[in-house]
Amino acid sequence: MRRFTKSLAVLTAALSITTLGTGLAEAGQEGTAKAVLRYTEHGVPHIVAKDFAGLGYGYGYAAATDNICELANIYLTVSAQRSKYLGPDGDGYPSLSEAKNNLHSDLFFQQLNDSGVVDRLVAQPAPQGPRPEVREIVSGYVKGFNAYLARTGRAGISDPACRGAGWVRPITEQDFYRHYYAIAITGGQGVVTESLFTAPPAGATPAPGTAGQLSDQVRKALGGSGLGSNGIAIGADSTAAGQGSVLLGNPHYPWQAGRRFWQSQLTIPGRFDAAGASLLGMPFIQIGHTADAAWTHTVSTPVTFGLFEVPLKPGDPTTYLVDGKPEKMTSRDVTVQVRQADGSLKPAHQTFWSTRYGPVMGDFQGVPLPWTAKSAYAVRDANATNMRGLNTWFELDQARSTADVVGALSRNQGVPWVNTIATDRAGNALYADIQVVPHVTDELAKTCSTPLGQGTFEQVGLAILDGSKSACRWGSDPGALEPGIFAPSRLPQQQRRDYELNANDSAWLANARAPITGYPHIVGDIGTERSPRTREALLTAEKGGFTTDSMKKMLFADHSLFADLTAADLAKLCASFPDGQAPSSSGPVPVGPACSALASWDHTYTLDTRGSLLFQRFAARLGPVDRFTVPFDPKAPLTTPNTLNTANPDVRKAFGDALVELRAAGLPPDARLRDGQAVTRNGERIPIHGAQGFLGVLNVMTPVWDPARGNVEVQHGSSYIQVVGFRGRACPDSSTLLTYSQSANPRSPYFSDQTKLYSRGEWVKDRFCEADILRSPALRVVVLR
Repeated sequence: MRRFTKSLAVLTAALSITTLGTGLAEAGQEGTAKAVLRYTEHGVPHIVAKDFAGLGYGYGYAAATDNICELANIYLTVSAQRSKYLGPDGDGYPSLSEAKNNLHSDLFFQQLNDSGVVDRLVAQPAPQGPRPEVREIVSGYVKGFNAYLARTGRAGISDPACRGAGWVRPITEQDFYRHYYAIAITGGQGVVTESLFTAPPAGATPAPGTAGQLSDQVRKALGGSGLGSNGIAIGADSTAAGQGSVLLGNPHYPWQAGRRFWQSQLTIPGRFDAAGASLLGMPFIQIGHTADAAWTHTVSTPVTFGLFEVPLKPGDPTTYLVDGKPEKMTSRDVTVQVRQADGSLKPAHQTFWSTRYGPVMGDFQGVPLPWTAKSAYAVRDANATNMRGLNTWFELDQARSTADVVGALSRNQGVPWVNTIATDRAGNALYADIQVVPHVTDELAKTCSTPLGQGTFEQVGLAILDGSKSACRWGSDPGALEPGIFAPSRLPQQQRRDYELNANDSAWLANARAPITGYPHIVGDIGTERSPRTREALLTAEKGGFTTDSMKKMLFADHSLFADLTAADLAKLCASFPDGQAPSSSGPVPVGPACSALASWDHTYTLDTRGSLLFQRFAARLGPVDRFTVPFDPKAPLTTPNTLNTANPDVRKAFGDALVELRAAGLPPDARLRDGQAVTRNGERIPIHGAQGFLGVLNVMTPVWDPARGNVEVQHGSSYIQVVGFRGRACPDSSTLLTYSQSANPRSPYFSDQTKLYSRGEWVKDRFCEADILRSPALRVVVLR
């Protein structure tokens, strides 16, 4: 009887939410609720409110419930107070910048705060500033976060990471907007943070640099610090009978800190309804779906910042020349408080210099950019005036078609450094790289690049232009919302009925049957080798016949294209070593059962495969080694390059070194993947399937290798995964999985529950429609007044 009464109360409360609209109620009694949280399996909140302020309030309260320490850490960072509370050392906060320690993080964010740039952007009307509904959501979010903190107090926080910590505090709307701004500039100023700590020359003039071959470190920095994603949109022509479209959203993001995703559904009955996930602290659905459209994002190839070399006035290193006329650099003296060993505070200072183009910077990831007596370099970030992304995601959350997705992207021009891949109920598949891109045409780069810039632009799309000429500034398009960026019409987009996809390569082969060309080089390359992961995605999409179930099975099959190309040759090489001894950096090493394991391996990274772990360590050891005998052919981009170069001594040594690595970690050559790849949560070891993207595995897992134990943690990889299908029924056919679970709090029941599901290859039913929510066996209602 008690169970019946409870179920009736929950049902009545839920029904009253959807039917009253203007009078949310608890257990059938109308009241003054700001929002209602309906939790289903694995702690996913379905947040219902009568207005946008209430929606934000519910999101803020629920997000703080799960992740208050991580959110507080974010606000500590953007308020430039890490050194005050945590001391100057530590690793800064890599989620928001590349600052090497807390002190540099604080100085970087304090100079942004002192500049007032965020406040000026927020003060503008839409589309440059937040639209009224967005402001209401943000206001509600801040109040919801603060309400949760007021209820628990610092001492009542259950997460030991910040229980009782003085740096946990109520937040303001300014904190929120500073956080969003930090996300927007992550691909620009956030990448070059350490390079901003430079000063005018005081002595000898360093020699100018040359481009040479850019290091992998630079390429990694420009590519989002190794972040990646898969987005596969299957249109009606490539689905099975009766299936309208299928979308795979599979971002590969960090498993820790502020770039974690958090899942929810946001509903204002009859007005607004979207489900999916967003980065912590963003009260919108950033990757998700409505009743009729679904979208995801992938980290894209355009370089969203550029450099200018400015000549300096002789004898005055802080005055530069443009069109022969002198202009003084501006300076900003920044001060932050730093905690000392005895607990006292002392100020630390830094002077930042800036030109008309942007801040002055020094060497970047090995690229020599010296500030000499003759010249200096300044960086311009295309997202430095971008607060428009908030409006973009607000509109995406109301999309009913792929046309609506394009409209939201084009009207707001606020997506900072990602592509968009989408499907809809009508069976369309969309690829669109409509984002903020510096207006650097190929002609401008040819005319205005410095000698160093000619190499960087050709190799990675990083423009270094002649700042002495005003004619070399970034250009403009009539359709752009601000000067200096490309209009949407100049950026690659394509809609088809078979498929569109992206796996972090350029737009060229979003569809192998219809290559996209004609876009500027800064957007990405054309006719070049695709990564193994992109090739795996394209080969998979070409097969067609997709359903939501087959898409889920495909992702968790953990198939390696690189293994298909090379593992058989590697097994033969293994068997050919004299006396069963492979060469390695430390001398001959016995191959043992390695050869038979590789020969019988099915080329997947599922948990019980043998040979997969050895192959992973071998591939990781290859680095830039010339590994293929058949080179890339732009006429056969899906099948070339191929064939392992077993004659290369470095390939042979990489194999031996992999054997040495495994044995040092206590793992035999034929160890199962589960024996050497796992995470530990609350003392429980959880095996993890999947592998690195360079292996051509779509379900990316980038592990942390411990020489004594094997892969013991995940750095980044599959995070929020969604498969959304549209077919005959009104409710989308969708499943999700948040690989690291909803909460970073080890005391939460939602700390590792989905991680265990992921380990078993299981999914969570996406309860989007009302009937599905009410049928949840875990349904729990929380009313916020």
